[in-house]
Amino acid sequence: MKYYSTKRQTSPVNLKEAVLKGLPADNGLFMPEHIPSLPNSFFEKIEQLSFQEIACEVAHNLLGEDIDKDKLQEIVISAINFPAPLVSLSDTTYILELFHGNTLAFKDFGARFMAKLMGYFVEGNTAALDILVATSGDTGSAVAHGFFNVPNIHVTVLYPKGKVSNFQEKQFTTLGGNITALEIDGTFDDCQALVKQAFLDKTLNESLNLSSANSINISRLIPQSFYYFEAYKQLKDKQKPTVFVVPSGNFGNLTAGLLAKKMGLPISQFVAATNANDIIPNYLQTGSYSPRPSIQTISNAMDVGNPSNFQRMLDLFGKVEEMRNQIIGYAFDDEQTAKAMRTVKEKYNYIIDPHGAVGYLALEKYIKEVNKDINGIVLETAHPVKFAEVVSPQIGEEVAIPERMRYLLEKPKMSIPLGTDFEGLKDFLLKK
Repeated sequence: MKYYSTKRQTSPVNLKEAVLKGLPADNGLFMPEHIPSLPNSFFEKIEQLSFQEIACEVAHNLLGEDIDKDKLQEIVISAINFPAPLVSLSDTTYILELFHGNTLAFKDFGARFMAKLMGYFVEGNTAALDILVATSGDTGSAVAHGFFNVPNIHVTVLYPKGKVSNFQEKQFTTLGGNITALEIDGTFDDCQALVKQAFLDKTLNESLNLSSANSINISRLIPQSFYYFEAYKQLKDKQKPTVFVVPSGNFGNLTAGLLAKKMGLPISQFVAATNANDIIPNYLQTGSYSPRPSIQTISNAMDVGNPSNFQRMLDLFGKVEEMRNQIIGYAFDDEQTAKAMRTVKEKYNYIIDPHGAVGYLALEKYIKEVNKDINGIVLETAHPVKFAEVVSPQIGEEVAIPERMRYLLEKPKMSIPLGTDFEGLKDFLLKK
């Protein structure tokens, strides 16, 4: 299969080039030329399949033309080695827990798969691969851990100073080795802009073998579709409409859901749940896309003012009217989010993180305004301990740190401060 740029100003490339390059030269995003549907037999037997078996089927459906089936199966099985359980809060409300990976966030799925795939593609190369990644929190830790000690690959993580939680920061600033953390004195949008500028800089691209590990990389996006199928498998009543509520920042997670639907997964509706950074909900309401500087909130991983994957969403739909048929957008402020965390704890004795709380609010609104008789699935994207300083005061108790992660808090932070000037980043990368 070939992968084209959403801007369609460059020639399509094969999977290896799309994955290792990360970003097309025209500053678009790679998309597969064709999204094949899965056969009916797959859905008929889905309840009998393990998560890994589902992931292998979905991966082969999309990538089978480009990678040997046995090798692809090996990559999937080694990457997707943790569960995604569906927790029932009520007859209409489910929580899909995506935090059982090694960094307690949904991005472990994409980062681990991408690391294995890139490692496969660079085997035998003489030049090292330099990965640049911007993070508003969870991406940095997932990518850092996914690529830690992978031969012939170096990772540089750019993150906004003072705008990620302490736990998140410790996860990607304490590894060392082939992982470098750059603490940018700006916002996530500044970090993302620096990464994009680096990919378009001629000198850097002539000197370094650059690639990206953000959700702008197609290999991060594809494995995020796996758990939509896994969630559907776990539903008891599949006759009711299935609605996925996706806490959204850069919109890679929701775009992966759209890919799953294109492959035949019977999803009735998507709900894009955002915080005060309501760019997409506003677009769906007005038809006008108006990016702006991001606003800092307590659900910081969604603090994105110019979502990269909007290009892919436009590419899939073409017109706002078509997008509205499948996606409803809702936005909530910090006060509402804090109240939702308290409500979920009091009503269901379940501790939810601030991003999941935004999703919970969106599902409540959807049920009230659109349809009460649904399977509403909220993607719980991170373990609440990653935002303990926000969650604990709301629920009136400490969030327990999983034992396997406690050691991080004792490790010294290793990061390099930089400003938002591109020349500073360029100079650092050329001298590194």
